[in-house]
Amino acid sequence: MEIFNFAAFAGYLTNQFLLWGAGVTLVMTVAAAAGGLLLALVLAGMRMSSNVALVQIARFYLWVFRGTPLLIQLVIIYSGMPQLGLRLGVLESALIALILNEAAYMSEIVRSGFMGVAKGQTEAADSLGLPSWLVVWKVTLPQAFRLMIPPLGNSINGLLKATSITSVISMEELMRRSQMVMQEHFHVLEVFGVAAIYYLVMTTAWGFIQERLERRFGASTAHAR
Repeated sequence: MEIFNFAAFAGYLTNQFLLWGAGVTLVMTVAAAAGGLLLALVLAGMRMSSNVALVQIARFYLWVFRGTPLLIQLVIIYSGMPQLGLRLGVLESALIALILNEAAYMSEIVRSGFMGVAKGQTEAADSLGLPSWLVVWKVTLPQAFRLMIPPLGNSINGLLKATSITSVISMEELMRRSQMVMQEHFHVLEVFGVAAIYYLVMTTAWGFIQERLERRFGASTAHAR
């Protein structure tokens, strides 16, 4: 009995169907990271607001999306929205779930980055009579961004792997396409071994990019979440 088919494994390494799935995974990661960061900025601003209502709304959002599994959020969005009259496709449902979930984690990273900037920096800028928006843009944001890079990078690394969960609603990213190939040819170890290599290549490449960003902006390494 053949345990591992090395010829099939080698063939799957350059399988166009799987490579396309890896490309979809990358696109989803970039889109979800961008959308999640934009929403995270809003949530972080609400958390730091003097308006009690905004603070409580943001806290409730974080409580829900950090306290429930992404899988449940994904299924509710995909299956529940049509019952409310909002029909979403697989791609839209997957991206919305990833963005909403990722924003809950990124918002705390953004908030801690802004809180890590010494008050003396903004006070000195205010003393020069600079407008508030210019103080944020020229003084606060650059310093906060340096503090955010390591944890944001780790969050994106986790997001890249989390895209595999969208396979449960038949989103044809790398994991779903791997399942489809496996069900057709019954090469379980071979197909998922190739998928693991693809994920390792993508996360390793992102690791190099993150390291260069940290060196460029002088950020210190933080622990992965």
